[in-house]
This record gives sequence, structure tokens and C-alpha cells, in this order.
Amino acid sequence: MRETLMNEMKLAMKAGNRRRVDTIRMVNAALKDKDIEARGQGKTVSDDDILALLQKLVKSRQESATIYEGAGRMDLAGQEREEIAIITGFLPQPLSEDEAKSAIAAAIKETGASSVKDMGKVIALLRTTYAGRLDFGKASALVKAMLG
Repeated sequence: MRETLMNEMKLAMKAGNRRRVDTIRMVNAALKDKDIEARGQGKTVSDDDILALLQKLVKSRQESATIYEGAGRMDLAGQEREEIAIITGFLPQPLSEDEAKSAIAAAIKETGASSVKDMGKVIALLRTTYAGRLDFGKASALVKAMLG
């Protein structure tokens, strides 16, 4: 994942794509912060951690874009949306709604969950299997509906 980020930054620099270079630099800076934090705890940053970081960056950009639009700053909102598009290019393709439902149904079956009390087991299995590809906010609502 790190190699992909560095290669993409080199390509963006050669192409003169300033927005892409700046966005990838921002991602790399956040990744270095994560590395420093993990090193302090005696851990290393895995690809799953990087995916979680990218998702967090996308979410914060979405919130910022919404705030900018509410304040009438369409130029800044557009900039945030461009950054979202660049960052999501590094994320794996998310599951469609139908794929998510079938993945949840399979996880329920695999864990033997029968009530909402077993929801934690199902979400834990989904997190290990579909990290970076599933919106867990929506997934937990679907799990609750399927178990309830």
C-alpha cells in the first residue's frame, strides 16, 4: 500500500497534477503520524490500518465539504470533493448493497447468531473479512434488522 502511494505521487509529480500531489502528501503525512503513534506502542502499521486511515480521511473530508456547502463556500467544498475522489482511488471497491446483505447473511450463518445479542460476533467477523470494503455504520443496522 505504501509503495502504491509513493508510485502514484511520482506519477502525479511527473504529470504536474498539483491537487493529486498535495493530497497524496497529506495522506503520507497522516500515515507517518500513525507510524509514530504505533511505534510508541511497540506495534507496526498494517495494510488494514492504512485502509482504516484512508476511510477516516475520506469521512473527515465529506464532513468538511458538507460544512463548506452549508456556508456557501462551493470552492472549498469542491476542493474537498476532489480530495475524496483521489483518496477513494486507493481504497478497495466497496460492496454493493446486495453484496453487503449476502455477506452479512453468510456471517450470521457462520457465527450461528440467532439474536441481537450475537451482533458483536457477526460484526467482528465482518470486520476481519471485509475491512475497507464495507460501511460498518450501515452494516450494523442491517445486521440488527436481520437478527431482530
